[in-house]
Amino acid sequence: MMQEIQEILASHSAERSSLIPILQDIQESLGYLSEEALDQISCSLKLSINEIYGVATFYNQFRFQPPGEHTIHVCLGTACHVRGGEQIMDAMERELKVKSGETTGDGKFSLERVACFGCCALAPVVAVDGKVHAQLTAKKVPSIISQYHK
Repeated sequence: MMQEIQEILASHSAERSSLIPILQDIQESLGYLSEEALDQISCSLKLSINEIYGVATFYNQFRFQPPGEHTIHVCLGTACHVRGGEQIMDAMERELKVKSGETTGDGKFSLERVACFGCCALAPVVAVDGKVHAQLTAKKVPSIISQYHK
């Protein structure tokens, strides 16, 4: 992991303006921002961990825990919300025993909310690893999850 972080840091200038692209590249490579990565960024850019953490937590695109094997995105845009998106999110949270933004204890699933997929005609929708499941109901949630438990 350290070698990957060093290569990413070397590909950017050691300036404050490089912080967000560095965070994005590290997350793309490792799947999340580890403490080790934040320490190395701090040394490279001569920024405090608090400054880096402040920037990274401002944007909800960054995560500080390793993602699950499968990522479930529940759309809560207007069309999905009106057609039961919140009930689907509640069912996902109950079924997986995690809240939005968390990963199951076994590392199998990460649950995320999304403002809009742009699939409004198919609402409500959930995407699992990018595969869209359309016109869902809360009752269908267990069968969706069971497809990925193998």
